Amino acid sequence: MLYDVLIIGSGPAGITAAIYAKRANLKVAMFERDTPGGQLSKYNEIENYTGAKKLAGYELATMMIDHAYELDIEVIYDEVISVELEGNKKILKTPSTVYESKAVIVATGNVPRRLGVPNEDKLAMNGISWCAICDGPLYKDRKLVVIGGGNSAVEEASYLATLATHVTIVQNLADLTADMKAQDILRAMPNVDFRYNSVVDRFEMNDQGMTGVTIKNNKGELETISADGCFEYIGLIPVTDFIQNLGITNKWGYVEANEKMETKVPGVYSAGDVNVKQIRQVITAAADGAIAAQNVLKYLETWK
Repeated sequence: MLYDVLIIGSGPAGITAAIYAKRANLKVAMFERDTPGGQLSKYNEIENYTGAKKLAGYELATMMIDHAYELDIEVIYDEVISVELEGNKKILKTPSTVYESKAVIVATGNVPRRLGVPNEDKLAMNGISWCAICDGPLYKDRKLVVIGGGNSAVEEASYLATLATHVTIVQNLADLTADMKAQDILRAMPNVDFRYNSVVDRFEMNDQGMTGVTIKNNKGELETISADGCFEYIGLIPVTDFIQNLGITNKWGYVEANEKMETKVPGVYSAGDVNVKQIRQVITAAADGAIAAQNVLKYLETWK
């Protein structure tokens, strides 16, 4: 079967692109290797998506994927491991199947970056987490450490502080970098303290799990913070390994696309947080998806 467009990823960018493509009567399908909604489904709260006021990330993600299901958009729960070119056709391979399409929209977003320090891998998802809304309730009435000082770290730390007895923020800079409103909310919480100019040296553990986090400040001094769990928010890595052969990413792995969401490969588009861009927000990802789908339509008019 030859699709008009295959969309890789079902976050806000991918879902929006799929909706626009379906409404244009294109033969479209959307790939998802994990959970529809992408990183959106893991956010505690969304307050800046126009019209939605304030709601949990998973609620907005559910609304988006339900919209796609109502339009009978095909969702393929499989991982695309490569995209290859065969003339004007795009060949997408999964571990078990091969798909053909006239056009492709990459909307795979990012995954959390890790620290790469001792015991991190051993404690991953068993003491160390990257999703407060997913795992925060596991640490009710316990002590936590949050790594990072940007919007994600600060906003999620505020939520975690409503559950934990104490939260320590570890930031490698001299101050937080999150929006001032988010900072004010966090600083007003009585059970939160901060360690600035500090990085994680190692995670401490015993047979039962995490016991603490050892940090090092810019003077080389070590301190071990007693903790039952840790949440890391130190940035994201674009999911683009499967398209490295196309030569459309920069040295950091982000896709280089123009204002039409076109890459330098005809018929290959990219949208959302996976792109080189100024602002990575739900609303800009959705906009990218709409733009990509509209330009796929124009591309298909000349496809042979």
